[in-house]
Amino acid sequence: MTPSTVASVSVPLISLLFILDGYGASSVAPRHSAVMDLSANSLNPNKRLKEDFVSNLTGSSMLEIAALLLIVPALVLLRQLSSFSSERGLASTNIFVRKMNDRESSKCKDLRSSTLELAKDFAIVIVPVILVFTVLAEWVYFLAIILIVVLLFCISAKRPSFSTLNTEMGPHHLSSSKMSILSYRVFMVLVTCICILAVDFKIFPRRYAKTETYGTGLMDLGVGSFVVANSLVSRQARGIMFVNWKVALQSVSPLVLLGAGRLIFTAGVDYQVHVGEYGVHWNFFFTLAAISLLTSIFHIHPKYCGIFGLVILIAYQMSLKYGLSNFLLSSERASDIISQNKEGLFSIFGYWGMYLIGVHLGFSIFFVNGASTKAANKQHTRSSVWTLCIIFWSLTVILDRYVDRVSRRMCNLSYVTFVLALNLQVLSVLMLSDFVPVQRPLLLEEVFNQNLLGSFLLANVLTGLINLSIDTLSSSSIAAVGILVGYMLFLLAAVSFAWFHSVKLKFW
Repeated sequence: MTPSTVASVSVPLISLLFILDGYGASSVAPRHSAVMDLSANSLNPNKRLKEDFVSNLTGSSMLEIAALLLIVPALVLLRQLSSFSSERGLASTNIFVRKMNDRESSKCKDLRSSTLELAKDFAIVIVPVILVFTVLAEWVYFLAIILIVVLLFCISAKRPSFSTLNTEMGPHHLSSSKMSILSYRVFMVLVTCICILAVDFKIFPRRYAKTETYGTGLMDLGVGSFVVANSLVSRQARGIMFVNWKVALQSVSPLVLLGAGRLIFTAGVDYQVHVGEYGVHWNFFFTLAAISLLTSIFHIHPKYCGIFGLVILIAYQMSLKYGLSNFLLSSERASDIISQNKEGLFSIFGYWGMYLIGVHLGFSIFFVNGASTKAANKQHTRSSVWTLCIIFWSLTVILDRYVDRVSRRMCNLSYVTFVLALNLQVLSVLMLSDFVPVQRPLLLEEVFNQNLLGSFLLANVLTGLINLSIDTLSSSSIAAVGILVGYMLFLLAAVSFAWFHSVKLKFW
């Protein structure tokens, strides 16, 4: 796989921002002295109730989060297999191959067939994810086991014909690494879209929301997963060492503007804000800008990024152990800018270390060993991801038990290994696409991947509008599920409309 092919899969930096920072938009600290009394004409009259609803949470178990993040990639692969099976039932292999190649050239823009395919993708993948994250949350372990068993059975049953079909597909099918990365990034964002609205309903288990100080919740993964996903296919991971200052400023300036815009917007509409997450004025957009600037200033070869990242994380963890954590977790804030935004400023070291490790992993796995499409290298790439997943899971358990509990708020060492373990777990399952006959993304993935910026901005707007217009805390389970399904369906329809008319929103 060449750098250019993966670059076409990678999401523009700006395209993930609003939605992933929105992951914490509804998570707020206990009532702070700076919180103003609600007035009768407030745009958000239920602000305090929503703050209480998501305060002082301790999260779920690591095992449950791992089970949840087995379900999503398993559903994606099962949908790919079902799509292949239905096509094979209609025609011979050669006709099927021609149809897939025609889709490559025409982008499948026949309205009727596209709508039908998207409807199937939505029903088989998106709807089950919504249900698992809400009303079926108590069945997570059972569903994860069943889906994995069914997936392995389907792969085993169909595997003998895979190599023949993939050979016939020729150059038009995607490499397994490219397809896995595309699926991983798109569905990471789609899960985020679901969670940022679902968290405001009672059907979304409180243990999945962001933790207050220590613990592991599903939504704790949002910002860290974005950092990892971006680092794996970043310029540095692709071996582009030197970026001029014009390009660097071009990538940083929108982040600063978004950070300032978010600060002004949340204050203007009296929206609930987690002061204990990043500080009074700071937010994740500013953290991303800081990471981008640090990476541009310090030109580190990707071969050594892992070492530098580890040194930064160890030094930061030692600082936390010897008093910094007491300062960061204290509710006391002085009037200076550092004390006002202490969580956001100091967590930069954790996120930067995480980013550097991700750069090294992306370079060594996907752009060196994974550069070729030969079977031996494909197997080596898959084995590397599985091995690293096990290593990071082991480190997380050890660090959480004997060094420091996982804390997203401080972005400590155990949080970094936790995020890396789960992201590599999702990638490792998606890499079973090697055994799916036609290595092409779902049409749902193609639609969102073409216009991620627009879809994420729209998701944030919809989330804000729903929160300001509906009493989400009083909604029944049926109404809540209906709203979530309708919200995702509207998002899909809007993005599909843009895709069908070749509209692509970019800042540069």
